[in-house]
Formats: sequence, structure tokens, C-alpha cells
Amino acid sequence: MVGLFSYPKRKLKKLVKEGEYKQAVEFGKSLEKQNPNDPDLLFIMGSIFYILKDAKSALHYFDKVLEINDYDTETLFLKANAHIFLQEYDIATNCCRKILEVDPENMEARDLLKQLENN
Repeated sequence: MVGLFSYPKRKLKKLVKEGEYKQAVEFGKSLEKQNPNDPDLLFIMGSIFYILKDAKSALHYFDKVLEINDYDTETLFLKANAHIFLQEYDIATNCCRKILEVDPENMEARDLLKQLENN
């Protein structure tokens, strides 16, 4: 089933790459109905909303990804940035710390954490 589902995700990524965000959201939501627990799809959807600066919608999807894999460092990093956008610095700090638990060498998380701690 993974192979059958990968083509629609490629189409979704192509729409995003082409800047067709409205179509991507509509298409992604239709895919989500078919497979609501696909972490890759949920990450892509969260990323679309992140690009669109809709932090609350992005967080909805990032939280769903993290319910499936609570140590997904890419998702945690985007979640941290979404919380910064919402001026929720404590939550962003916690996301960075969680990333560093898994990947102590993650320079993006380390740099972001330093910025958060200096504010």
C-alpha cells in the first residue's frame, strides 16, 4: 500500500514546489481523508501551512506527526519555529531541547535554543 500512496504525495509535493498552495491544501486534505495517519502526508500538510504563515494550522499537523513519532527532529524544528511565530517561546525552547536529546549535534536546534535563551 505504501507504493500506491507515494504517487499522490509526489503530486502534492509538485504542487507545493510550483507554488500552487491552494490546490495543494485541497488535494492534501482529500489524501488525508484516505489515510489520516500517514506521517509523511501530515508533515507535508504542516509544511504547506508553515510556508503560508498559518502557524496554528501548521501546528495542528505537526502535533499529529509527533503523536506518531514524538522524536521526529524535522517536525520538532518546524514546530519550534511555528511557536516562535506565535511568540510562544517556552514551547519552542522545549522543542529544541527535545531535538537535542535525540541529536545532540543538531546545530540548527542548538543555535535556535541559544537565541531563545538569550531573549
